[in-house]
This record gives sequence, structure tokens and C-alpha cells, in this order.
Amino acid sequence: MSEMDSALTDKNVLVHYMKLPLPDDKVQCEYIWIDGTGQGIRSKCRTLDFEPTDPKDCPIWNYDGSSTYQATGSDSDMYLHPVAIFRDPFRPGKNKLVLCEAYKYNNIPAETNKRHSCKRTMEKAKEEHPWFGIEQEYTLLDRSNHPFGWPKNGFPGPQGPYYCGIGVTGAFGRDVVEAHYRACLYAGIKIAGCNAEVMPSQWEFQVGPCEGIDIGDQLWVARYILNRVAEDFGIGVSYDAKPITGDWNGAGAHTNYSTKSMREPGGMKAIDEAIQKLSKHHDRHIKAYDPNEGKDNMRRLTGLHETSSIENFSAGVANRKASIRIPQQVFEDGMGYFEDRRPASNCDPYAVTEAIVVTTLLEK
Repeated sequence: MSEMDSALTDKNVLVHYMKLPLPDDKVQCEYIWIDGTGQGIRSKCRTLDFEPTDPKDCPIWNYDGSSTYQATGSDSDMYLHPVAIFRDPFRPGKNKLVLCEAYKYNNIPAETNKRHSCKRTMEKAKEEHPWFGIEQEYTLLDRSNHPFGWPKNGFPGPQGPYYCGIGVTGAFGRDVVEAHYRACLYAGIKIAGCNAEVMPSQWEFQVGPCEGIDIGDQLWVARYILNRVAEDFGIGVSYDAKPITGDWNGAGAHTNYSTKSMREPGGMKAIDEAIQKLSKHHDRHIKAYDPNEGKDNMRRLTGLHETSSIENFSAGVANRKASIRIPQQVFEDGMGYFEDRRPASNCDPYAVTEAIVVTTLLEK
């Protein structure tokens, strides 16, 4: 057994303890938040004496921000404000997952708390009922951070048979995907589907449609659930926008967007107007679409591997090499939605959706 394997435990032993009945007045609540990297997810658990049904039922809690890249050791207290609540698929029953916003000691949102601003933006645009669906791509890794299922001293066969592939040579890590899907449904996530992606060991799940702030809440919790499920299998998850250099697809978080005006008959006019506005603020969106203000997407948005160039804005019907893709069916129906293909897989969905709403609805 290698040193890495020695860190794995026998999950069958855990089953006994997870079956132990809890007292009727005790509920485990796992508080979840985004750390100072803007990408990492942290969590810790507390016991409540009742079953919360609303995030407001859950008390504000604190944590050590100096250990999450969010504070110094001499002034380390940070605060967790519960904002969304879900069923816990890892501790079934009355137990909950509690998504939180992170605040500093002086009640100022943490730098990576993008939700605070996004929620205010969504409130301003609520009359247009903005809907979002996000296609989250990710890559499974083994315990040495190597793509799961890839040969150790070489590469798998070239891309082609892996997208929506099946079989031992076409799909790597399906157990994680299936477990994640069911866990999300149990939790109450609006997971809409999943599929194997173009690069082997790369997968995608879709969340939505969700209105306004809900898409960010649900995607972050779906990511948390994915990381926890993969942990149980001894597998890692990478949201890197270009995990493998060379002739391999990168990973995105394609964002589907519509407003009330777009979804009504004649909505194509509203779609065209929104795309025209987006074309004038390409740089702003590139900076919002990955946590490193475009540096991660520079490796991905090359104009190759079903991407547009990061340098230029483009739009087209059924064009997966454009910044904005209008689905063929939407074009034929004359109403519906469009897909922004620029967001990177490691994007903050709050930053992405806020930028889209500001540009298309709130600016003249």
C-alpha cells in the first residue's frame, strides 16, 4: 500500500455509525462557504436543537479566517450568514446543508463574497425575471492529481470517442457522476442532466433553470456535493479551465440566459439587443468570468477546441466557436434564450450572472 492509499478509509466501517439513530431534537447542519481563493469551498458542522426549514432559522456562526486566506492571525474572526438551505445527502433525514455568505468582523462582506452584490443586482432586475442555466464542466483526478483513468506514462487515445461516451475505454469515473446526480436530487438541487465531455475523465452537469440569485446558490452547493462525493471514492475534482495543455478541450461553465422579454413571442428582438450590449463590454465580462480576471481563460479561449478567441467578441446561430451561441431552435422559434460560452469552469456564478444582468438589463 502506498502512502497515498494509506489515507483512504474503509467506508463500510462508517456505515454502522451513520445508521445510529439521532435524538429527535438534534439536527446536524453543515455550514458551507467560499474561501479567500474565490474557488475553494470550506465547511464545518454544528448541532441545532430543531430542524431548520429556512436559512433565517440558522444562527450566524464564526470561523478562523486566517486559515482560509481571508484574515490575519491577529484579527482572524469571520462570520457566516446563512442564506440558503438544502437537505444533506451525506447525513440523510432532518440534517441540512447551509450555504453561507462570509463577512468580516465589521460586517463588511469578504472580498470573495460576490453573492452580496449579486443579490442586490438581481433585485433591481426582478421585473424581467432573469433565468439562468449553467453547464458545469470538471475533470476527475486520481490521488496523484493525474487525470483519472489516464495511463501514467502516456496519454489516452485522441479526442473523439469520449463525448457522451460509454464503456471502459470511453468513460472514466462514471460512479462519481451517478452518485453526484442522485445526491443533488436528494438535496433539492435543480440538476437538469449530466454527460461525459470531450476530454477523457472530463464530465459535465447542468443546473437550472433558476431565477436570479438561486442559480449561484445551487451551483455552489452542487460543487460542494460533487467534491464530497468524489472524496468518498478517493477521487479529486478539478475545475481548472485548461487542466491538460495540448490538443485537449478545456473546461467551461457555459451560461444559458433569458429574460421575460426573450421568452415571449417576438423575443428574438430582445435577444439581439442583449447580444449587442454584450458586444460593447467584452473586456468587462472576460474579467468577471474567471477568478483571475481572465488569466485562466487565456489558456482556454484560444479559438480552438470549441471556443471563441478571448481577444474578440462574436455571436452566431448554432456556433460553438462563438462567444455567444443562439441555439438553432431558438432562432427558428423567434424566442427563448442564448448561451454565453465564455465563463471558465472555475468561475464564480455570482460574478458571471451579475455581469450579464448589469450589461443587458441595468445599463442604458
